[in-house]
Formats: sequence, structure tokens, C-alpha cells
Amino acid sequence: MKSKMGFYEDSNGFNRLDSSLILKIKTMRSCTKPTKFPVLSHLKFDLPWQGFFQGVDAVFHTAAANPDINNFQLHYKVNVEGTKNVINACVKCNVKRLIHTSSSGVVFDGIHGLFDIDESVPYPDTFPDAYAQSKAEAEKLVTKANGKYELMTCSIRPGSIFGPGGVMVPYLRSYGRMMVIIGNGKNCDDFVYVENVVHGHICAEKTLSTQEGSRICGGKAYFITNMEPMNLWDFIFMFLEELGYKRKFKIRIPLAIIKPIAHIIEWSYNKVFHVYGMHQPKLLTPARLKYISLDRTFSCRKAVEQLGYKPLVSLKDGIKITINSAIGPNI
Repeated sequence: MKSKMGFYEDSNGFNRLDSSLILKIKTMRSCTKPTKFPVLSHLKFDLPWQGFFQGVDAVFHTAAANPDINNFQLHYKVNVEGTKNVINACVKCNVKRLIHTSSSGVVFDGIHGLFDIDESVPYPDTFPDAYAQSKAEAEKLVTKANGKYELMTCSIRPGSIFGPGGVMVPYLRSYGRMMVIIGNGKNCDDFVYVENVVHGHICAEKTLSTQEGSRICGGKAYFITNMEPMNLWDFIFMFLEELGYKRKFKIRIPLAIIKPIAHIIEWSYNKVFHVYGMHQPKLLTPARLKYISLDRTFSCRKAVEQLGYKPLVSLKDGIKITINSAIGPNI
């Protein structure tokens, strides 16, 4: 008997992750004939009726508000209240497994760097932005829901996601006009190709589907990366050069100089510029500066041991695929 899977995102979902996950599940299940309860349902709207998950065995909850918008009310409504609605719908419809897309940012305070940390690191008292704070609250809800009316849950914490159709290439193209290093330029990050994030979700669902697996990983969270941490700025400039941006010289701007400028820009945008439809530079926000100036690397040891996770696409190949998608096959 095939498992029936549901897939929920809202209008602010990350389309590349969503579509890749759908394609992966459809390929795995090899279901071509329509049935009363489809193997996979893709819901991209609010849940006015909790019966949408009726007859579904597993739900992948990838919904999230746009992290570029630092609005607590928006993130709370989508990430926290939305997760509550998904959990309630799962319980009401007797869903067996809920896999939630969390974030590696749920343990980041924006003050201290994170180097090869594991899931034993607690949630911080403060967060760099509303997105990270709301994702942490949502993850807590998912953890608490584990075992409630036989619902088993698991959260996936991806590193910095990249891939075709993602936000990283547009970010880097806007940054390519500056080609500067912010901070000391020594910080490392943990990137993850989108297909590996999808694989992490699939591994979690498979593990939760067994009695022993659900006992081990039920209610837990797992970091998922390419397991190839590297210097953030080496990654950025490597990407930019492949996109056609040539760096003739290095310019490094100390945080002590750029932080006040970012605060002024954010204040000006909130008070004046947004009225005229002007957009705040995505990389030049106080919150974003914290992400790009501190170490953020994570251990996937627990995911490897308990979920059987192993990256399917290397960092090098993931970059090549992403570049080909952005500018064509002949690079």
C-alpha cells in the first residue's frame, strides 16, 4: 500500500525547494493514475478547512514568510500561526508523520559565531531577525506535537540553501556591483544544494515511517548541509566570477563602518523610501550583516547516523548546475 503524502506551503514558499520535493516524491512513488486520495497533494494557500489532509499519511510543511522582510507580525502569522494550523489539521485528519522545514538560524543569536555545532546547542535568548525567532517558535511547536494523537514529527534545519530558481543568484548579482568584503573576511558558512535539502526531508519521512525510527528521531531536529563548509567570501567570489563578474582588487569594509550605514538605510527605507516603492538593498540590512560576518557551520553527524543522510550532490556540482541554470549551458 502506497503512503499518501500531503505538501503544504503558503504563497511565500520557496518554490525551488517545493517543486524539487514534489518531483522527488512523485518519482519515488511512481504514481501516474489519479486516485480518490492522491499520493501527493500540493496546497498553496491558507487552511480554511482542516480536512484538506484527510487520508494523508505524511505532510511536508515548507511554508515560510519571506526572510528579507523583517516584520515580526508577518513572520509570526505565517511561521508560527501557520504551523499551529498545520499541526491541528494533521491531528484532526490522523496524519501519521509531519516533516517541518525549519532553519539553521534557530540557534543563531547574531552575536556569537557558530562553528561545527550540533543539535545540542540550545535556542538563544535573542535572535538577529524576526524570521529566525519565528522559525524557532515554530520548531518548538512541531517538537511539542510529537506523539500527539499518534502524530510523529521531525524538523529539518537546512544551511544556506542554493540551487536553480533560488534567491542566492539574484542576491549575488546585486552584490556583484560592489565586490567588497564586509568584516574580516575570515568567516565560514555551511551551504547546501537544494536537492540535498529535499533528500534530507525524504530521509526524515522514511525514518519516521518505521517504529524504531520514529522512536529515535521523533520530535527531533536535524542540521542538513552539504557537509563541505568553506569561507563565505571564497564561495561568493567564486560564484560571482562564474556569473561574469571579475574582481580586479579587494576592498574590505570593517563592520564598525558598515553597521551604522545599514541602520541609516533601514531607517530611511521604513520611514520614507518604501512609500515610493523603493526596495531596501537585501544584503545591506543590520540583520543580514550578522549572517555574513560571523561563522555559521553545523555538524550533520546526527542526521547521518539517525536518518541515513548523505549529500547526493557535491558543492562543486551544485554550483555548476546553478550557474548553468542562471546563464545557460555554455559557461
